[in-house]
Amino acid sequence: MAHTAGREIAVAARAVAFWNAVAAHCAAHNAGKTRLFDQLIPSIRTIQNGSDGLTDWAELTVGLRLPPGITPDALAATLREFAQGGELSFRGGCEAYQGDKNNPLVRAMLRGVRGAGGTPGFLLKTGTADMNVVGPAWRCPILAYGPGASSLDHTPEEHVEVDEYLRAIDALETALRALAVPESPPQG
Repeated sequence: MAHTAGREIAVAARAVAFWNAVAAHCAAHNAGKTRLFDQLIPSIRTIQNGSDGLTDWAELTVGLRLPPGITPDALAATLREFAQGGELSFRGGCEAYQGDKNNPLVRAMLRGVRGAGGTPGFLLKTGTADMNVVGPAWRCPILAYGPGASSLDHTPEEHVEVDEYLRAIDALETALRALAVPESPPQG
C-alpha cells in the first residue's frame, strides 16, 4: 500500500505501466508487418484493483495472439522483464500454425466450395483454433472452413445466412466424397 501523496508508485499505476510496456513491445515487433497473422496482438481482457485498507492490489488479464516465430515461453520471459516485481501467471499458450495449401484435403475443399457455387479463397486465421494445437502434433493436413464473414466472428453482428449454411454443407459433402476416393497420381 502506498500513500497517494507519497513517493511510492501505486499498484494500479504499476499495472498500467506494465500494460504500456507490453503494448510498446508489441508495437515494436509489429513495425513494418502489414498482415495481422504476422503481428503480436495484445488485448486487455480484464483490469481491476482494490484495497483492504492495508494492502493494495491490481490485476490485469492480458491476451496475446502470437505470430509465427514467437513461442509462449520466449514471450513469457520477455513479459517477466516488464513485471518489475509483479506476479505473473500464464495459461493457454499456443503458437501460431499455418497449414500447407497444397494437399489432398485442401484440393478436396476447393472442389467442394466450387461445386457448391462458391469462390474459394484462403485466409490466415488470427485466432486460436483446434488446428493450432493438433496441426503440429498430428502433422497431417488440416484446415478451418465454415460459412459466415470471419470479420464478424465473436461480435454481436456474427451470423450465418441459411443459404450460405446450406452451401457449406454441400461443399463439405463434396469434399468428403472426394477424399473417400484416392486421387489419381499426376500423369507425365
